Amino acid sequence: MAHLGSRRGRALALPAGLALTASLGFLPSGAASAAELSDAPAAAVAATNGPKLSYVVNVAGGRWTAASVKKAIAAAGGEVVIAYDQIGVIVVHSQNPEFAKTIRQARGVVSAGSTRTAPLSAQTDASVDEGAQTLSAAEAKAAAATATDEQDPLEPLQWDLPAIKADKAHQKTLGSKRVTVGVIDTGVDDTHPDLAPNFDVKASANCVTGKPDTTPGSWRPNPGESDHGTHVAGTIAAAKNGIGVTGVAPGVKVSGIKVSTPDGFFYTEAVVCGFVWAAEHGVDVTNNSYYTDPWMFACKNDEDQKALIEAVTRASRYAEKKGTVNVAAAGNSKFDLAADSILDNSSPNDTTPGDRVIDPKVCLDYPGMLPGVVTVSATGAKDLKASYSNYGLGVIDVSAPGGDRTEYQTPDAPAVNGRILSTTVNGGYNYKAGTSMAAPHAAGVLALIKSTHPYASPAALKALLYAQADDRACTNPYDIEGDGKIDAVCEGGKNKNGFYGAGLIDALDAVRR
Repeated sequence: MAHLGSRRGRALALPAGLALTASLGFLPSGAASAAELSDAPAAAVAATNGPKLSYVVNVAGGRWTAASVKKAIAAAGGEVVIAYDQIGVIVVHSQNPEFAKTIRQARGVVSAGSTRTAPLSAQTDASVDEGAQTLSAAEAKAAAATATDEQDPLEPLQWDLPAIKADKAHQKTLGSKRVTVGVIDTGVDDTHPDLAPNFDVKASANCVTGKPDTTPGSWRPNPGESDHGTHVAGTIAAAKNGIGVTGVAPGVKVSGIKVSTPDGFFYTEAVVCGFVWAAEHGVDVTNNSYYTDPWMFACKNDEDQKALIEAVTRASRYAEKKGTVNVAAAGNSKFDLAADSILDNSSPNDTTPGDRVIDPKVCLDYPGMLPGVVTVSATGAKDLKASYSNYGLGVIDVSAPGGDRTEYQTPDAPAVNGRILSTTVNGGYNYKAGTSMAAPHAAGVLALIKSTHPYASPAALKALLYAQADDRACTNPYDIEGDGKIDAVCEGGKNKNGFYGAGLIDALDAVRR
């Protein structure tokens, strides 16, 4: 999914759906049976000579069962990093090569698996390429010269705003300061002058280890780390303040929930932490422009991968139960996510990838394919599916501007670049393209809907998003490169299809009562 966007097609992104016990996948506190409360058979001496790995252990019951499982974890050579008892997920470190196999035998354990294939602190990834293009001084000067009194100086270059009628929506409202969108990503540079006015410190944290860190500034990308989250945040809520760009919802709050390692990996324990943090800190919408590493598609018929899917499923469902709408990018690999099979040749990406043919009904790109998550495909400046965007009937919920190669979809003047212009670190601006850029447009529109309907439930907010989207019929034949070769086939009708889902999001309808 590295085409034009971040290296993972949402720039990054994946999901999953499991049939779980109860609404959050575990029994209510106190509901565990006596058998579930017994400890697992402990090995005489747990091995501790293997590589140090991180695990998630998913338990079946409430706090009593979790307490019993924690004893079994210690006996199996594991160290609890944090226990999310509210969803029955425990994050563990261990150097016992048999830890996962051993702990799965413990009473009360539903599933358990390693979140990575490389040891802790040993990952390296030289392929983190966001596909950014620099905004030239000449472009900025020309844009400012054409900006109206109502526009920020770089807004004429943002063809994506009129594409979803956000410019017209802003004439009615910029959104409510009572609404917060959490950017679960690589971190957000809240010192940027276009982000600082709208930044929600109390809803921000660093979740990279799986345990939230609220040290001031911990949510920012460090020098040399990706600006991906900062770009996403600007698309959602860059302030309309007479400088730079304008966000889709420039009056709402935005928070940074950092889940990406310095090497650019989004591991399960961090993603779980991100959703739970958002759920418990008043975040109304989360944006998830990534897939969960190291598997582009995690498979429910693999014991380790099944546990990862279940942990994130529990966390995302918990967030929705607490009132949060979760939005995710569809991915940038041109895959038909509704196909019978897909070739995944990039997993596991933290050690040595190999070719695997997967069934997307069993193997999920999460959180994007998780139940309840709003999955967003990307369009370009001509409202056509972006060349790189994943698609799939029944998988894509809505479409939104994500940008494309300018030669494929050229914007109308005064815009000059087919990618999406937004904020970057150190007070700058640049262009990126990807479904990573599409998802925050949808998150911004949801923030506007929430501002208009402050007491609406997540289900109601999603229903409004889908109902208000502008219908887009299938683009067939789809020859985006113009070489006479069909690049993808769209299935479905005008109101629901594999390229555009329920249609292109509409910011103006979002602010109409």
